Amino acid sequence: MRNQLRLKGKPIRLAVLDYGLFQVHANGRIIGICGYVIQTDANETVLIDTGFPSKYATDAEAATAEDDLGSFGSVLSVTPENMPQAQLAKLGIRPEDVTLMIQSHTHIDHVGHMHAFPDAPILIAAAERALPRPMYWSGKQPMEWPDAQYHLVDEDFDLTGGFTVLLCPGHAPGQLAFMIDLPNTGSVLLTSDAISRAAEIDEKFAGSWDVPLAIQHGARLMKMADAQDATVIFGHSPEQWPTLKKAPDWFV
Repeated sequence: MRNQLRLKGKPIRLAVLDYGLFQVHANGRIIGICGYVIQTDANETVLIDTGFPSKYATDAEAATAEDDLGSFGSVLSVTPENMPQAQLAKLGIRPEDVTLMIQSHTHIDHVGHMHAFPDAPILIAAAERALPRPMYWSGKQPMEWPDAQYHLVDEDFDLTGGFTVLLCPGHAPGQLAFMIDLPNTGSVLLTSDAISRAAEIDEKFAGSWDVPLAIQHGARLMKMADAQDATVIFGHSPEQWPTLKKAPDWFV
């Protein structure tokens, strides 16, 4: 099903979920791993991304070796408190309250609990869902696609008034970003990994799956943010993450 999904209500609040900390070996950069919750005035709860697999909270060293993640960096802190169920509990949300799950893309730090919300349909880019398995990391694809109802994205569309899903391939084949309009905060752009941090723009998105596409969509997103005077929340910003308001607090 492509782009036929619509929410009943409009966004009224947004929370940032803390899925842990990771250090990139190449430059020592310490990045936060984040997810998001958006609630609407029709009592709908949307979960965007689910962090690392639970095995990283059990034995990060063994999990890192199993996934060959050490070639890129190391997990500094992924604990049971950083699992999506625990992060949702900070907001008073139970797993069964999630009415829609969105996967921004299918790298390891975003899909770890994609199977954990079986009653929620999954919104994902068609290019990601077309893969035999989720992309995961470094050629490792241990996860199967969950048995779920999928809604496939192949262009920008409005999920509801004030909630736009933006298709921004570059970092990954089906990378998604999101523009959310909140009653008091105003517009909030969630770049996800389409722009992991502000400096990535000047760095020309080196290392992306498709660098020219990443540059194109990064510029498009920042132009939209400027036009709407949006608060920008980057996907993995070392500078922004320590000061960013997180669950149990809300942007409203």
